[in-house]
Amino acid sequence: MNRINKLFATKEQGILSLYFCAGHPTLESTAQIIRTLEKKGVDMIEVGIPFSDPMADGPVIQDAATKALRNGMTLKLLFEQLSDIRKDVTMPLVFMGYLNPIYQYGYEAFFKKCNEIGIDGVIIPDLPFKDYLETVKPIADNYDVRIIMLITPETSDDRIRFIDDNTDGFIYMVSSAATTGAQKEFDRQKQEYFNHVNGMNLKHPRMIGFGISNKQTLESAQANAAGCIIGSKFVQLLEQFGNAEEAFGALGEALQR
Repeated sequence: MNRINKLFATKEQGILSLYFCAGHPTLESTAQIIRTLEKKGVDMIEVGIPFSDPMADGPVIQDAATKALRNGMTLKLLFEQLSDIRKDVTMPLVFMGYLNPIYQYGYEAFFKKCNEIGIDGVIIPDLPFKDYLETVKPIADNYDVRIIMLITPETSDDRIRFIDDNTDGFIYMVSSAATTGAQKEFDRQKQEYFNHVNGMNLKHPRMIGFGISNKQTLESAQANAAGCIIGSKFVQLLEQFGNAEEAFGALGEALQR
């Protein structure tokens, strides 16, 4: 069973997923960050593939991607760095990247390599759904890699149900239509959005991301989905402390406030 499916089959609530950008804060830190976070009890990790034009990302993640590229991170190098990650890491690993680098690498070669090193899912925010269904999904399915789709407050009910019917793993429920970045609270409009989607009785579990950085946003996300994805706040702390252990400790403190 794919590790993403196994996670959601065994843990229905309170799932914590963290995002960071490969090659940040240092070129060689990616594998060590993953290993550290597994030891800390994180349930799932999103590893960002740095790209020069990350349209869905706010300034914190954009800055991390820029620094990662300057450090020399590439998709080919990322695969090399994670070639033996499954020797001691058992949690689900998800790549988050934009279409261009994956297309340039080649869909078949990309998903084959994901399968070889143990990447369980991929998020491609700018992948057109038509291309997903006709071209990408058959290849990803062949290599047992889940393509995770995003929904936002602007996504129609028909589109949400279509995504629910044609994907596997989980649905990434973006808290707002804006880019990534910390928010102080999820206001009434966002709560209504969460409630509305909850009322749709979708088949797949949902993870809420974008803006989770304190106790209020954490508890709101956990109450309205299987769990939450924290990106910008953790990336910011990685930049500040330079290592995953201290950054994770500081994140825990921030989520209590």
